[in-house]
Amino acid sequence: MILIGELSLWIALLMAAWSVTTSFAGGRMGRADLILSGERGLYASVGFVVLASLGLWTALLTSDFSLSYVASYTSANLPTVYKISAFWGGQSGSMLFWCLILALYAGAATFLNRRHNRQLMPWVTGTNAAVLLFFVATTAIATNPYTRLDWVPADGRGLNPQLQNPAMAIHPPLLYLGYVATAIPFGFAVAALVTRRLDAEWLGAVRRWSLVSWVFLTLGIVMGMWWAYVELGWGGYWMWDPVENASLLPWLSGTAFLHSIMIQEKRGMLRKWNIVLVVGTFLLSVLGTFITRSGVITSVHSFAQSSVGTWFAAFMVLALAVTVFLVWTRLRDLEAQAQLEAMISREAAFLYNNLVLVGIAFSVLWGTLFPILSEAVRGSKITVGESFFNAVNVPLGLVLLALTGIGPLIAWRKASVQNIQRQFAGPAAFGLIVGAALLTLGMRRFYPLVSYTLAGFVAGTILQEFWKGVGARRRMYGENPAVALGRLVARNRRRYGGYIVHAGIVILFAAWAGMAFKKEYDVTMADGDTYRAVDPYGRTWTFTNEGLSSFKALNREVVAVALRPELDGTRYDLLTSEKRQHFDSRGNPTFQPSTEVGIMTHNDQDVYLVLAGVVNGKAEIRINFNPLVVWVWHGGILMALGGLIVMWPASERRRQQGYVTALAPEPEAVSA
Repeated sequence: MILIGELSLWIALLMAAWSVTTSFAGGRMGRADLILSGERGLYASVGFVVLASLGLWTALLTSDFSLSYVASYTSANLPTVYKISAFWGGQSGSMLFWCLILALYAGAATFLNRRHNRQLMPWVTGTNAAVLLFFVATTAIATNPYTRLDWVPADGRGLNPQLQNPAMAIHPPLLYLGYVATAIPFGFAVAALVTRRLDAEWLGAVRRWSLVSWVFLTLGIVMGMWWAYVELGWGGYWMWDPVENASLLPWLSGTAFLHSIMIQEKRGMLRKWNIVLVVGTFLLSVLGTFITRSGVITSVHSFAQSSVGTWFAAFMVLALAVTVFLVWTRLRDLEAQAQLEAMISREAAFLYNNLVLVGIAFSVLWGTLFPILSEAVRGSKITVGESFFNAVNVPLGLVLLALTGIGPLIAWRKASVQNIQRQFAGPAAFGLIVGAALLTLGMRRFYPLVSYTLAGFVAGTILQEFWKGVGARRRMYGENPAVALGRLVARNRRRYGGYIVHAGIVILFAAWAGMAFKKEYDVTMADGDTYRAVDPYGRTWTFTNEGLSSFKALNREVVAVALRPELDGTRYDLLTSEKRQHFDSRGNPTFQPSTEVGIMTHNDQDVYLVLAGVVNGKAEIRINFNPLVVWVWHGGILMALGGLIVMWPASERRRQQGYVTALAPEPEAVSA
C-alpha cells in the first residue's frame, strides 16, 4: 500500500494537469467533450490523492521507519491516535492532508454542479484543478512525505509532546477544512470574471461553500484557543501569535463577504467588494500556509524553514496578478445596480461592518508581517507585541460589536426618525441598564464597561427580534412559544441563524472582557504548605499542597503536584499539574519537558494551576484565576451552530421563494 501511495501521488499530479488543460480548453472552445474530460480528470485526481493519503497513513500506523516522515514524527510506543494525527503533525504530511481535502472539495463542487452553472463550471473545474496541481506538485517535489532514509532506524523520534493532546487530533483538521474550502468560492469568482457572468448566479453557488469555510474556521480557531489554554501553560488562550493571526485573517474577510453578499442579493450593491473579498479570503488562507511553512516567522505552531515558502510566494504572486488583471478588465461589469441612498440605512450599516472587519484584518496582517518587512529593510526583525494588537483592535472590535446590534434595527434604503426611535428604544435601554448596574457594582475599567454595555445592547436587539417573530407567529397561527420559536428559525434560517451567530459573539465579548480582571500568583510550596489567594470576585481561596509524586506512563515520566482548593468551607477535588519528560521505546529522552496544567472550571471562572518546576523538593507553582473562560467555548460553539443553521439547505420551494424575494423591488422604506 505504501508503494501504491507513493506512485499515486505522481499520477495525481498528471491527472490534475490534464484536468486544467482540458477544462480551460473546453471552456474556451465551447466543447462539451473536453469539459467532460476535464471533470473526469479531476475525479481521477481525487482518487489518486486518496490513495496517496491512505499509503502514508498505512506507513504511520505500521511504524515504517524507512520513511523519513514516519521516523521524524512517530515512535513505536506512540499511542495510535497520535500516529493517526501525525499525518498532519509535520510539514510533508500536512501538505498531503491539504491536497486530500482540496481534492475532495473540488470533486464535490464539480459533482454537485453537474446540472447547474454549466457556463461557469469549465472554468471552476479548471481553476480548482490548477490550485490542486500547485499543492500536489509542491508536495511531490518540494516536501515529499515518501522520501526514504538511507538506513532504517530502530525507532522514530516521536511526536512533539505539545501535539500529544486530543485537541491536536481535531484542531488542525478543522482549520484545514476551513482554509481549503476558500478555494471553491475562489474558483467560482474566477469563472464569473472570465465569463462576465457577474450577477447573483455565482453568489448563489458560493454562499454555502463560504459558510462551510466559515463554520470550520470558527470551530478550528476556538479549538486552537482551547489547545493553547490547556497545553501551553501560560494562562491564556490568545496571544496574537503569527500563526493564530494567520487563521484569523481569512475568518475576518470571510465574515465580511457573508455580510456583503446579502447586499448584492438584495440591492445589487457591493459587487466589487464581493469579488475582492472572495479572492482575498483565499489568498489570505494561502498566506497563512506560507507563514506556517516558510520559516520566516517564529512560532510554537510553525514548521521549520524550507523551500516550500518559495513555492507559496510564487503561487500567491501569480494568483494575485491573474485576479487583479481579471478584476481590472471587468470593472464596468462590476458596477453597482443601485446606489447608497442614505448614510443611516441597513446597506450603510453593512458597509461600515465591512470596513471595520477589513480594518481589523489589515491591522492583524500588518502586525504579523512587520517583522518580515523590518528585517528586509533594516536587517533585523522588530517584533510587534500584544500591546499593538490590543491598542488597535480592541476599539475596532467594540465598534464591530455595536454594529452587530445596529444593523438589524435599521430600515433598508433610508431609516426614518420614527423607525430609529421605535427599534432602538428597547435594546438601548437594556444596554444602558447593564452598564449602569456594573458601574454601581464598582466596575471602573473603561473597555470592559463599554464592552458589557454594548453586549447588553446587542443582546437586547437579538431578544427583541426573536420576541417580535415569535409573537407574530403566535398571533397568526396560535402556536405555543416553543413551537413558534422552532418554526420561526426553521423557516427563516438565514435571518435567525445569523442572530444566533450574533448571540455567540455577544457571549465571546463578555468572556473576553472578563479576562481583564484575571489574577495571578507565583508561589513556592513544600508538602503540606497552605497558601491563600484572593480571586477577582474578592473571595479568599485556600490551597493545600498534598505533595509531589512521580510515575511512569506509556511513553513518558511524570512529576506531578496536587493542591486541595478550599473556598468558604467547601473542599474541592484535587487540582493537579504535571511536568512530563517523553522517551522513545528504547528509553532515550525526546524533546524538552512539557507541562500539563490543572484546571478547575466553574461558570464564573477557572482556577488554573501550572507546575513551573521543582527546586530542593519544593514545587514552584503559578495559580491563576481566569474569569468567564468557559463562556469562550460556549460562545464559539453557539456561533458555529448558528452558521450551520444558516447553511442548512431549504426545500426547493423555499429556495425559489427566497430567490424571487431577493429579486423583488424594494419599497421606499422597510421596517426591520
